[in-house]
Amino acid sequence: MQTNDSNERILNPEPITTDENDNSLRPRVLRDYIGQDKVKSNLSVFMHSAKKRGTALDHVLLYGPPGLGKTTLSRIIANEMCVDIQITSGPAIERAGDLAAILTSLQDNSVLFIDEIHRLNRAVEEILYPAMEDFALDMVLGKGLMARTVRVPLKNFTLVGATTRAGMLSAPLRDRFGVICRLDMYNPDDLALIITRSARILCINISAEACLEIASRSRGTPRIANRLLKRLRDFAEYYNSDSITTEIAKDGLAKLEVDALGLDRVDITILNTIIEKFDGGPVGLDTLAAASGEENNTIEDVYEPYLLQLGFITRTPRGRICLRRAYEHLGLKYTPSAESMLNSETNEVGTK
Repeated sequence: MQTNDSNERILNPEPITTDENDNSLRPRVLRDYIGQDKVKSNLSVFMHSAKKRGTALDHVLLYGPPGLGKTTLSRIIANEMCVDIQITSGPAIERAGDLAAILTSLQDNSVLFIDEIHRLNRAVEEILYPAMEDFALDMVLGKGLMARTVRVPLKNFTLVGATTRAGMLSAPLRDRFGVICRLDMYNPDDLALIITRSARILCINISAEACLEIASRSRGTPRIANRLLKRLRDFAEYYNSDSITTEIAKDGLAKLEVDALGLDRVDITILNTIIEKFDGGPVGLDTLAAASGEENNTIEDVYEPYLLQLGFITRTPRGRICLRRAYEHLGLKYTPSAESMLNSETNEVGTK
């Protein structure tokens, strides 16, 4: 479980309390959704064909890092298909009866969105199999020798599942999705367009250079970009400026401890811990967590993915190792011993 500090961290890709009023920033139709061009193109074809046939869209699995717009895409699918949507999450469905109540209340061709679908418990998941495949609900009535199975027909619906951990989905559940879409991290140009759109909706004046400055520090995540935009609006108002300039953006981001690559104090602490306390690694996750004061899951789920993406660290069987780019970014002298060990291990595996 993440600590409270990590939950309210401005660079946390998961939703935090300051994101509660972000619904106005969510695009409602596919043409307003910026980025993820391949996903949009394929979904457009599938939705057009389903509407032409007058049937429900095939079940859709959206997977990728948090904060990229999976919930927004589910709403867009419902809007484009002109149907209702019910939104829930895997942890919220505790019993099979809870899911049965949701399924029986769905209207024709409507959308059921289940966030964190990988966290469904097994009993609930098994209810989904016939529902997704046959649009039917198998219920057991009575107990013991008097027990009998009754099949309750359901209206055709589209299940949209979202997950940050596609590998944790069971094979039977994953195989029942007809459309599987991976959402990738955004490039700075697309993020700058998102920031420009959000600024227009929020009535914030911002320069194009400031948009790019925010975009370059947003870790490829629209949720973080919008969060930084709102915080920089506060800095602009504090300085009595009618717009967010590049100077205000740089000053505000520096005060928020977000560096040029989107790393914050905790990211730097983790890198420094590996380099200074463990000579660049390898260091095991448990040891790294104890030495840095963060929890194992927090490091693995919140901090590590972006550091891996930047090429600052790598995972090996012996633990985490800091690579040359991390030393260069921190302005430290590079000591290649750990990376040499990694290369020798790779060579050993290759010769076996």
